[in-house]
Amino acid sequence: MYVVIEGIDTAGKSTQLEILAKKYNNAVFTKEPGGTPIGSKLRQMVLTGEANSKLAEMFLFLADRAEHMQEIVLKNKDKMVISDRSMISGIAYAQNLPLKTVIDLNLISTNNVLPSHVILLKLSKKELENRLSQKEHDSIEARGIDYLIDIQNRMEETIKELNLNYIFIDASLSIEKISKDIEDFLNE
Repeated sequence: MYVVIEGIDTAGKSTQLEILAKKYNNAVFTKEPGGTPIGSKLRQMVLTGEANSKLAEMFLFLADRAEHMQEIVLKNKDKMVISDRSMISGIAYAQNLPLKTVIDLNLISTNNVLPSHVILLKLSKKELENRLSQKEHDSIEARGIDYLIDIQNRMEETIKELNLNYIFIDASLSIEKISKDIEDFLNE
């Protein structure tokens, strides 16, 4: 199984990944971007805003994704791999190009390997505003609430366009309810 947890910042991915780590201690846990040594450097470049061009930023993510797919996902295909983000985020954040073009580029970077299970934690605009007001913003969060809601909508559109096996979960539900919904989905 190749499981990905998606959602915009503050949706609760980290909390749910911690719960999954306790339940699936034989699984391989990873993240995109930054799940490999090269990916970690590329992630830092993006989060600190080193790339001035949106196109350059997208290609940094694609390079990370190709490395991640080869070094983590494909090397562990006999195990359960659970990833914090995936190509879905990469496609959603690359808003400067048409969806089809970005999907095609991401399929090249993943060798056409897609997640078997996708969990999208969704936030309402009001809940996102509340959560962001309680933390310092990185260069992506600083782009604003409407930007992040557009990203979330594009994640949903991407998941449907790729015809993936997915569940959308209201991220304002209790941690326990979200965890149960995820476990039920993985055990289907």
